[in-house]
Amino acid sequence: MTQPPHPYPLKVGLFGIGLDTYWPQFAGLKERLHGYVDQVAARLERPGVEIVNLGLIDSPPRALEAGHALRRADVDIIFLYVTTYALSSTVLPVVQRAGVPVIILNLQPRSAIDYAAFNALGNRTAMTGEWLASCSACAVPEIANVLTRAGIAFHQVTGVLGGDPHVWNEVEGWLEAARVRQVMAHTRLGLMGRPYNGMLDIYSDPTLQAIRFGTHLQMVELDELADLRRDVPEAQAAERVALFHEHFDIQPDCDPAELTRAARTSVALDHLVTRHQLGSLAYYAESVPGHDNQDVMTSIILGCSLLTARGVPVAGEFEIKNAQAMKIMDSFGAGGSFTEVYGIDFDDDVVLMGHDGPGHTRIAQGKTKVRPLEVFHGKVGRGLSVEMSVRHGPVTLLSVVESGQSLKLLCAQGESVPGPILEIGNTNSRYRFPLGARGFVEAWNAQGPAHHCAVGVGHLAGRIQKLGALLGLEVVQLC
Repeated sequence: MTQPPHPYPLKVGLFGIGLDTYWPQFAGLKERLHGYVDQVAARLERPGVEIVNLGLIDSPPRALEAGHALRRADVDIIFLYVTTYALSSTVLPVVQRAGVPVIILNLQPRSAIDYAAFNALGNRTAMTGEWLASCSACAVPEIANVLTRAGIAFHQVTGVLGGDPHVWNEVEGWLEAARVRQVMAHTRLGLMGRPYNGMLDIYSDPTLQAIRFGTHLQMVELDELADLRRDVPEAQAAERVALFHEHFDIQPDCDPAELTRAARTSVALDHLVTRHQLGSLAYYAESVPGHDNQDVMTSIILGCSLLTARGVPVAGEFEIKNAQAMKIMDSFGAGGSFTEVYGIDFDDDVVLMGHDGPGHTRIAQGKTKVRPLEVFHGKVGRGLSVEMSVRHGPVTLLSVVESGQSLKLLCAQGESVPGPILEIGNTNSRYRFPLGARGFVEAWNAQGPAHHCAVGVGHLAGRIQKLGALLGLEVVQLC
């Protein structure tokens, strides 16, 4: 079962700015600047992105029209290409009316003017026209001043239009951050059950999550999942067991009856997610012995792991904040597995981290094992669980930290390293950080996060910084 395509493409507004007074004075300048804007448009194009290219805005009346056009187009982000000197009055009406984040592209056509060729032109009008085709940096302070006075946040990319990897890495980062921001605003986060009793740090304000991320929080009933599970045909359960054998490394001591029990719950979970159009889920419940709901909750781990692997991250213990962190990481293509500190290996200077319950199997080192457990530690029941380590190599930790009426993003970059783990049927990894194990743990705890966080593969702090900027959230990067 795969996720349907996103019904709302990322809409990117693009416009360049110029000054209409220049066009009759400098032959070919307007056409040349249009060409620069078209080059940027071509670099922005990619699947899932719709470019709204308004070309060159060169007067206040055209700026007003452009603002209306971008607002009608429902753009998510604006790239403003400062192609030459232009009046700030050709910018303010556009970005005010559009009301979305603004990235200023301060891009020269070449890394430097050929001074000898320039000065040899011999015609000062031609020389001035040539300079105007290269003076992107001239208008940026004026625009920055006006946007700052208007209380409009902006971000900058400075460099060369062609052959400058820094520029396009930055642009790619802003596009990815805008896409993830849009995913979060269109995600339906299912809430099923209740928080783990007494874990005060994981209690969250759902309204605050909706306000800051735009996420819709959908209450779903455990009773509904139990009803769906009762209706799963034997043939579907058998097909799901076969899928388990393809996806997981089923250990020989796993009871076939437990696999069937987990398969029925997995199929029912898929139906629940489809019925409510969920993009993520936070859950926890205990029920009472002998009740259908307890049978569901003690057979849920494999199905939740499959959901997480296909882009519907599932957070246990009703950890809403961490479901958000996992969704962010997964939307960046990094995975996003539920984890917490398990201990410190001072001899190897690594932090041991993992968690019971679902894991993100697409970022596992090797095939994820399924093991039977006689007890779910700290929880009711027994059954099957997953055991995996996060793929060795660079990783990023992310926590959505709630304090009073504010949220912030806390992240750290490190490395998943090989070595012995605790083979207890949980996700389990060894992480090394530039701060050292002791320094990392103290610095992380000092920021006041909940004890859960999300781990993903790759170093993503730069993109998380950009996402925070687009969301208006503080971002703390430890390493």
